[in-house]
Amino acid sequence: MLEFHAYGPSDTVGFIEINQISEFLHNHLDEYGDEKEDIQKAINYALNKGITPGGFVLIGKEDNDIIGAVVVNKTGMDGYIPENILVYIATHREKRGKGYGKALMTKAIEMADGDIALHVEPNNPAKILYEKLGFTNKYLEMRLIKN
Repeated sequence: MLEFHAYGPSDTVGFIEINQISEFLHNHLDEYGDEKEDIQKAINYALNKGITPGGFVLIGKEDNDIIGAVVVNKTGMDGYIPENILVYIATHREKRGKGYGKALMTKAIEMADGDIALHVEPNNPAKILYEKLGFTNKYLEMRLIKN
């Protein structure tokens, strides 16, 4: 049975646990992930480690092993941009297709105060889950990458 563990700015989360979460995400995001250092930045933001406005980290464990993890950051832009952005979600590659991702997403949606935005690549299989949960594609994202 999947057990949820949620951490927010008011919780004490040590370096070892942050490292375990970021390592899990780095290993199981596959081609949709980022560098471990960037994942740790998002976790530290969610836990409000010197950065506001915070967010939360949600872990799904089974038999004390991490099965999935979610990182949600608050945007601080209530009303004109969704209040939250789902930065990372991953399930253990050996546990995919068993409903763990949906359970984590459902719990994260329940925990989030306000609307949620996320970025997903068109070929990411998770896109189907997001659509089933009610996410829509309202805008085309465009970026200017400055050197």
